[in-house]
Amino acid sequence: MLTVNASLILASASPRRLDLLSQIGITPSKVIAAEIDESKARSEKPSDLVKRLAEAIAAAVAKWNPNFWVLGADTVVSCGQRVLGKAADEAEARVCLELLSGRRHRVYGGVCLISPDGQRRIRLVITAVVFKRLDRDDIDTYISLGEWQGKSGAYAIQGAAAALVPKIIGSYTNVVGLPLAETAALLRGAGYRPS
Repeated sequence: MLTVNASLILASASPRRLDLLSQIGITPSKVIAAEIDESKARSEKPSDLVKRLAEAIAAAVAKWNPNFWVLGADTVVSCGQRVLGKAADEAEARVCLELLSGRRHRVYGGVCLISPDGQRRIRLVITAVVFKRLDRDDIDTYISLGEWQGKSGAYAIQGAAAALVPKIIGSYTNVVGLPLAETAALLRGAGYRPS
């Protein structure tokens, strides 16, 4: 297996993803956010959407940064086949939380690694998350905290929403924003070694 000692770029503006990588001893040499169209294609499944977005994010950054390892990731929350994006305002956040209340939903994590030679490797991780039944006070309190802002599905499991989730099945770090075990295996399998 070829080991290339080029530097790693995290193609994400998410501070959560950067923090998660640091937990496994990886500090990217650069963090570059990619600007891509995140629109869901008609009849596109959440699993296909998240893989496509992760690859598009990584490719957009790799295009202008040859000879680097580029790690792109995205997270999609879905309740059934309905994708719950980032709520634009408190009213949308409330709709998301009411939909998730008392139900199981899925969090899809897509990870794409582009190596310095241009080879692409993509992984999909699915985590099931169960919300307790939320009453009006639960929702009002959570919305007032502002944690829903910028979060797929309008919640952050690593914050106060932890009290709303009695059960998850699968990768916790996937719900936070980057499935660490799978990402570490992807990097190692591709030959990346942190310097």
